Amino acid sequence: MDMSVFDLFKIGIGPSSSHTVGPMVAARRFLLDCAPLDDAAGVTAELYGSLALTGVGHATDKAVILGLMGETPQDVVPTEVDAQLAAAEAAGQLALLGGHTVPFKRGVNLIFHMAESLAEHPNGMRFTLTRTDGSTTSKVYYSVGGGFIREEGEAQQAAPDTTRPALPYPFDTMDQLLSHGQSSGLSIPQMLRANECARLGNEELNAGIDRIWHVMRDCINHGLETPGILPGGLQVKRRAARLWQQAQSNVAPANHLPHDALHQVSLYAMAVNEENAAGGRVVTAPTNGAAGIIPAVLRYYAEDCKPSDPVTGIRDFMLTAAAIGMLCKRNASISGAEVGCQGEVGVACAMAAAGLVAALGGTNLQIENAAEIGIEHHLGMTCDPIGGLVQIPCIERNGMGAVKAITAASLALKGDGTHFVSLDEVIETMRQTGADMQAKYKETSLGGLAIHVITVNHAAC
Repeated sequence: MDMSVFDLFKIGIGPSSSHTVGPMVAARRFLLDCAPLDDAAGVTAELYGSLALTGVGHATDKAVILGLMGETPQDVVPTEVDAQLAAAEAAGQLALLGGHTVPFKRGVNLIFHMAESLAEHPNGMRFTLTRTDGSTTSKVYYSVGGGFIREEGEAQQAAPDTTRPALPYPFDTMDQLLSHGQSSGLSIPQMLRANECARLGNEELNAGIDRIWHVMRDCINHGLETPGILPGGLQVKRRAARLWQQAQSNVAPANHLPHDALHQVSLYAMAVNEENAAGGRVVTAPTNGAAGIIPAVLRYYAEDCKPSDPVTGIRDFMLTAAAIGMLCKRNASISGAEVGCQGEVGVACAMAAAGLVAALGGTNLQIENAAEIGIEHHLGMTCDPIGGLVQIPCIERNGMGAVKAITAASLALKGDGTHFVSLDEVIETMRQTGADMQAKYKETSLGGLAIHVITVNHAAC
């Protein structure tokens, strides 16, 4: 498993890891591969499949332009994006990687092929650079979920990097990881820590995890404080701030129910995904569309579970969650365009459930059981965003997914870890279910809620 915790948890920008973060990374990588750019005469970006069908709602067009300008998801300033894009639009040109300028116009240099998909993945894009002598360089990239990209022809599972140190506990399945644990006597977070420390120091690992958590925590807080209308045209109201203020008041509404802790967890998750929908700073966990679940359950752990050592618990949570995400990406997918929302919200739920069990001192078998429950009860979930926006049903799904993660963790902790369906089996089931799912239910906005609601609204008019 040649993945790191920092591959699964990447600081980026909303609203989508596969449609925003990935294309931004791919556009920049293309130009870096083409350097030097002093004789560039023009550049063209073509989007295919899901990237074309939901690209505008997922800000793929903006992401590509920013990537060509040299911006990165982790460093771009969300509040400055609109001004940057407006300036480029007004000038009719782009400064490639912040330097040499070329003419650039949407519709001419940025093209959406909505009726065509490329061979290797639904999220395909082609970049072409033209030089002053008339020669061209063209490359195809795929955004495969969670901000990961792959150039055309690259193996879907890359060969092991022989320049990197061998991992003490290599694994490609949960069965292998459990076997390592049984023979070594170590917990899953301890083994993941050992693997990470084969590549970087323990202090560096802790600092990186802590930074990820701080960005997640700040995202929750900003979402709980920010009202307003989300961009995109659906006029969706941000609800987390109002509901949070209501939850913190001393006056309970008439229909108050005795589940404050879980209600707050759902608000944490919704706050993050409202930030994501607004193009704010978020962490892929493992994707942007499911970015609210893990932060919400982490905050629940830190504040409601009363841990004696929350810092260690949060780090164990993140390492364990990453292990589950690695397995899902390795053996199925975390791309909504490939397997539907079961690969996003379902995987995030499993990651959060496993992480919570680990933080609370559960056994390896209980961790595996919690992750299995988390995915099993999201099997078959479609990705059908209304209007191509990461808003409905995505924001509420994160709130529900966070609550289900806590329920899964509770069920696992109350058992001894033995259960009927293994995590490896349910991941394979998710892969097969995604393969069988019709394309219109996989982040195209051509089926499900995306067309039903629009049809109803048109009928009402």
